[in-house]
Amino acid sequence: MKVTDIEVIELRTPGWTGTTFDGSYDNCVVLVHTDQGISGLAEVDSVPSVIRAIVEAPRSHTHAMGLKSILVGKDPSDVEALWDEMYDATSYYGRRGAVIHAISAVDIALWDLRGKVKSKPLSEILGARKQRDRILAYGTVYPLGETPDEVRRTIDRGLKLGLRCIKIVADPFWREDLAKTTSLIRAAREHVGPGVRLMVDAATAWSKAEEGLPLMPIFREYDFYWVEAPLPLDDMEGHARFQGFGVPIGGGDLGLTTHYEYEQMFDVGKIDIAQPDVTMVGGLTELLRLSAIAKKRGKRVVTHGYKSNITIAANLAFLAQHWADEVLEYSTSESALRWELTKERFPIDKDGKVAVPTGPGLGVSLDPKVVERFRVR
Repeated sequence: MKVTDIEVIELRTPGWTGTTFDGSYDNCVVLVHTDQGISGLAEVDSVPSVIRAIVEAPRSHTHAMGLKSILVGKDPSDVEALWDEMYDATSYYGRRGAVIHAISAVDIALWDLRGKVKSKPLSEILGARKQRDRILAYGTVYPLGETPDEVRRTIDRGLKLGLRCIKIVADPFWREDLAKTTSLIRAAREHVGPGVRLMVDAATAWSKAEEGLPLMPIFREYDFYWVEAPLPLDDMEGHARFQGFGVPIGGGDLGLTTHYEYEQMFDVGKIDIAQPDVTMVGGLTELLRLSAIAKKRGKRVVTHGYKSNITIAANLAFLAQHWADEVLEYSTSESALRWELTKERFPIDKDGKVAVPTGPGLGVSLDPKVVERFRVR
């Protein structure tokens, strides 16, 4: 079997202007085609036109190549070796950032292809043996609101989906009125009771540690499962200041790529939970490498994912064989691309869990009508 082409499909919701922090209204689908008529599927949470350029770029020299020029004509079966080759052949302009995003997509597609060739789901052929068939899901609801009634209505959106783990998003005004913030957090906890996990994503709410640290005792008091992305990624020393409050700190979902960057975040930022996006960190190959490093350091890995069912399928496959029982991020976006891009759906069961796909590879396939509806031409 040989790779014959790498196809990039740019998708975008009509009218989407990109003026909010939400990447689910456009998409970049990548297909790795072979001479035996079998193709691997992936997507990437990045700028679609940039990914296309990285895939289709002609060779500049031996360490500045487009991904298509690296892989066409190669046997796709040794996915890990091809990852190393892509990393080396793009090292002059890559090693981090968008080039790793593009490598991530190709890597996921190669893993999908491997599963299809073997007629096995990815959950059975990734690094370890499959340990679970269903994964507990969590979803994000926002904005939380400014009154207890608004908080309860917002939380209900997640509960109606069947979620038993709900992540709220911090607002900048929280740091200005701790009494009001406490009342909102208390309302959230009292509304869901002790049987539902609560997390908080600071995202871009705090620009320095002093803005978020006064809130940590509140999160501890109301039993938050983690605090995510407390600061911009470059402030690793600031991340470390959030330790010691009894609430795990997560990070990396806002843009870390490769295990090299996560190792630095472990060592300097002292985070407890790595939150890699499989479509950005380097694909499944690099996610498995990061997972092994995290295990040795006594750290957790909880995957990020806010695109479509393609990413959900990849995360389910990883989490099914992961050495720890962690939760699945389940995007609550209202974008049609989030829900309709694949023929398959991943409903939340009554106990808040999602079934791991059993079809070969990722176990999902594109809906051609949806692709044509949203294709950028």
